[in-house]
Amino acid sequence: MPISPAELALDVVLGAGIGVLSGIVGIGGGLFIIPLLGIFFGLTQQQAQGTALVMVVPNVLLGLWRYARYRGFDPRGAQLLALLAPLSTYVGARVAMLAPSGALRVGFAGFLLALALFYGLRSRSAELRVDPDARIPPRVAIVLGLLGGFVSGVFGVGGSLLTVPLMTTLHAMGQATAQGMGLALVAPGTVVNLFVYGRAGNVDWVRGIALAVGGVATMPLGVAIAHRLPERALRAIFAVAAGISAVGLFLRR
Repeated sequence: MPISPAELALDVVLGAGIGVLSGIVGIGGGLFIIPLLGIFFGLTQQQAQGTALVMVVPNVLLGLWRYARYRGFDPRGAQLLALLAPLSTYVGARVAMLAPSGALRVGFAGFLLALALFYGLRSRSAELRVDPDARIPPRVAIVLGLLGGFVSGVFGVGGSLLTVPLMTTLHAMGQATAQGMGLALVAPGTVVNLFVYGRAGNVDWVRGIALAVGGVATMPLGVAIAHRLPERALRAIFAVAAGISAVGLFLRR
């Protein structure tokens, strides 16, 4: 169905808003846009995930470049994550193409709800242990890369959503630093994901490009805000965003 100029303008504005939020929580925007595309635009779960990737790819690359400029970023660990994730991302994306849309939506909603609960509890904990110079051991990076890549393939996004809490919990990495490392994990995999979803016809390219234009314009602002927020506030924002997205997916029929 053709998209009117007014709808395109709305997509750009929507992408701009999501770009700010994406920069703050260190993701490409799929966490926010996938539920919206399904609930308000009537796309199937696979179509929503594929269309979101058009916006996610440039957002992730720009966000990674911005996060890598701040102290604490682990270049070696990031390289391992980026090299391994695409392998399992392709496998996960192929699984998603075969899954029923409803089951995929409920699975994604459950995944987001679990993350929301985790971050909600973490943001309320009495003590947040943070090591500004934390590094990821190579063996751990291998496991995180493969696991995060598979999750990204199945849900279109999510690899960083899974690995970021593991890095902050197990290695005392700061939330903002872990978000940057998560972007390194998903950066190459999002390109693989977009290829698989596109070949299957599950991408609305026009709407996705409009969302990407808005997102790229405002993503740097969100990254700058993330590095100025207190650790507890950053985790609370992540929890609220994941929780709202999960509820929206569960309510969709």
